[in-house]
Parts: sequence; C-alpha cells; structure tokens
Amino acid sequence: MGARDAVRVGLLQMTSGIDPAANAATIVAAVTRARGEGAAMLFTPEMSGLIDRERKRGAEHVVPEGESPVLAAVREAAAKAGLWVHIGSLAVRVDGDLWANRAFVIDPAGEVAARYDKIHMFDVDLATGESWRESAAYRPGEQVVTVECPVGRLGLAICYDIRFPALFEELERRACDAIAIPAAFTVPTGRAHWHLMQRARAVEASAFVISAAQVGHHEDGRETYGHSLVIDPWGEVLLDMGGDAAGLGFATIDLARIGEVRRQLPSLANKREIPRALPA
Repeated sequence: MGARDAVRVGLLQMTSGIDPAANAATIVAAVTRARGEGAAMLFTPEMSGLIDRERKRGAEHVVPEGESPVLAAVREAAAKAGLWVHIGSLAVRVDGDLWANRAFVIDPAGEVAARYDKIHMFDVDLATGESWRESAAYRPGEQVVTVECPVGRLGLAICYDIRFPALFEELERRACDAIAIPAAFTVPTGRAHWHLMQRARAVEASAFVISAAQVGHHEDGRETYGHSLVIDPWGEVLLDMGGDAAGLGFATIDLARIGEVRRQLPSLANKREIPRALPA
C-alpha cells in the first residue's frame, strides 16, 4: 500500500466486561467483519480485554503478556484475516503485583509490531463522587512509541495521556501521520472535554486522530462515554459513533490530506522553542 493512499479503518466501540473470553470473542468477530468490510486496520478501546474495578477479582485474569489469552486470540485472528489490529490496551502483569496498561499493534502475520505502556496515571477525585487511583495498580510507562502501519507513522497514546501536551509535542516531532488515543473516558469528563481535546490534538499535530472508546454501563458498575472518533488534520470529525451502543464503525483516511493541511497552515514548520523566563 502506498504511503499516500486512502485507507479504510475500522473502530470497535466496546462495553467490555469482567470476562476476558467474552471480550476476546467480541474483538475476534470484529477482526473478521472489519476485513470483510475492506478495512486495512482495526482499532479497539482502552482495556479491551477486561474492565473490572474490583481489583481482587480482576487480578485473577491479569497475567504476563506472554500468557494473555486475549492477546493470543487477537494475534491469531489478525493472522487469519491478514489485518493490522491496534489493541487499545490490555492489563498485563509486569512486576510482582504491579500491572501495565499496555497497547499493542499487531501486524497481518499476527506478530506484535509495537507496544506502548500508558505513561500518565488517572488519579482523580471527581465532583460526582467517583474516585480513581490508577497508580495503585499500574506501573506507568516511560517510552514514547511510534510504528509504521497502513495509516503511515502511528503515534501511540492511551486515554488520560490526552491531557499532557508534552507527549503529543514529542509525537509531533516524530512526524506522525496519525495518533491513536483509545479510551475508557468517564461520562462527566467525556461530556466536558472528549471532543474538545481530541480535535485539539489533531489540529496541533496536523495529523489524524483515531480514538476507539468504551461505552455504556459495564458489569463492574462503571459507565463510559463512548463517542469513538476519527478526526482529520483540520479538526473535522469524520466518524463519531455516539454514546449509546457498542458496535463497529468505519472511516476512510486520505493520507494526502496531511500534506494539504501542513502546506496550508505550516504550524509544525513555524514552531519555535519557547525560552524559559529569566529569574526576576
């Protein structure tokens, strides 16, 4: 596939539950359907394999990467379909009782082409009474990751990462054509900031943003915002899957659009380092 071709991508909007086997079956079915619908790549949300806020129960299913039945099933499905798959993330055990929130890019041979561990931990107390301490279970990542795939150079981020500009500035410096921001956004923060921040990241990077999301009421009691998105480098929304239901959506990414936008508004070329203020 040429670097400047139009590329059809699929986004799987999920309501992942506490049973990894059921979640894996949903992804595998989406791989088959996406290939049948002419997609070159499928994107899934954050925590595609398991959503369970009850850590003791969920811990029974969090295993090292090499033992993950969800990863194995998706790799097999990708190889069978000959399809690229971006698993938005899986919880994998990495260091004793600590886990990583890890994204995977799987190539059409079923091999892992890239891994990215979520850098920023979601430790917040919301006005709704919801309290989240991701750092209690997860070890933050330390590496910025990009990978060449059908959408060009793809930069990897996960959910809460979207609020930290330094990561995206580095992805800009690496000349990403697209950035994946899979998520399991809460409803209050989604209503306030989801579309705003996704569009801003696309405009800042002059790149496509592809964001598969969790949606609806989950078995563990949480509710997620949905609205899986594909946004072009001008900030135009090409796909919005809404906040009502899980499902599979498609969008066509014209990679020639990146050059058009960067020529029309060369903000990346005009960017300068901002000097730190001198002491008073």
